[in-house]
Amino acid sequence: MAIKICGTGSCLPKHCVTNDDLSKIMDTSDEWIRSRTGIESRHLVTDETTTFLSVEAARAAMQEAEIEPEEVELILAATISPDYVIPTLACEVQRELGAVHAVAFDVGAACSGFLFALNTAYAYLKSGQYKNALVIGAETLSKMMDWEDRSTCVLFGDGAGAAVLKDVPGEEGILSLVQGSDGARGMVLSCGGREIHNPYVKTERKLSYVQMNGQEVYKFAVRTVPLAISDAVEKAEIALDQVDYFVLHQANIRIIESVAKRLHQPMKKFPSNLQKCGNISAASVPILLDEMNRKGMLKKGNTIVLAGFGGGLTWGAAVLTW
Repeated sequence: MAIKICGTGSCLPKHCVTNDDLSKIMDTSDEWIRSRTGIESRHLVTDETTTFLSVEAARAAMQEAEIEPEEVELILAATISPDYVIPTLACEVQRELGAVHAVAFDVGAACSGFLFALNTAYAYLKSGQYKNALVIGAETLSKMMDWEDRSTCVLFGDGAGAAVLKDVPGEEGILSLVQGSDGARGMVLSCGGREIHNPYVKTERKLSYVQMNGQEVYKFAVRTVPLAISDAVEKAEIALDQVDYFVLHQANIRIIESVAKRLHQPMKKFPSNLQKCGNISAASVPILLDEMNRKGMLKKGNTIVLAGFGGGLTWGAAVLTW
């Protein structure tokens, strides 16, 4: 039995916002953002929703995988920015697709969300409970940003990516998966939920926005991601030099460069799209994977590492054969 990615898809909002655009509404500049992060622009929703972006990405992935909505057995949506608390994003996607036979639920692991959802889908398929799964990473982070906090809001964008997993006998697929969490350091990247408000506790209802200690997140990422990747590669019983591409969460080009250096791997193995997309949390890995797939970069038999890291703090990595 091999659990294999058989189709990918992605969707970005139509409205593209450059660093220069942001400099007109806040005290920042293209040079300031680009030199610190590598980001040049990002896509922000205007009339799109998290559900809309997810459905468009899912349809593209299903088309490539040649699977009809009625055949989908499991839908997992990784997100921290759904349109509703209830119903979940996965159930919204199920309704829009007409995937009437699917079990659908959300996974919340912030920037590691797609890797956590992938691992969950893998476990379901490996156990034999289901034979296929639609895995989505989708975010509309712009609605969670304090647009007066120039150190944070300029980093993030909106979008969705998806992948279809199938049980494909006789082929290689996902070779290994690793996950980790460190809740003790979780508050270095946070966004509050609803405060207590009931007949016995009265609070002022106010919106909470994403807050981040950038230096602590950076130190966490450059230490943890190389270790997670090395662990996953070891479990797959291959060498780092055998990996064709490392598809990392697109948070900051300096983090990606540091990971490449610590793994002693060339930057040409670390494709990136953060220049045009920014940080899209759970959506960044599947969006980049789909871009590579659509460009013809991925060849049958390629060895690929996927890695996500971020809020929680959480991290995950997967090694797979394309």
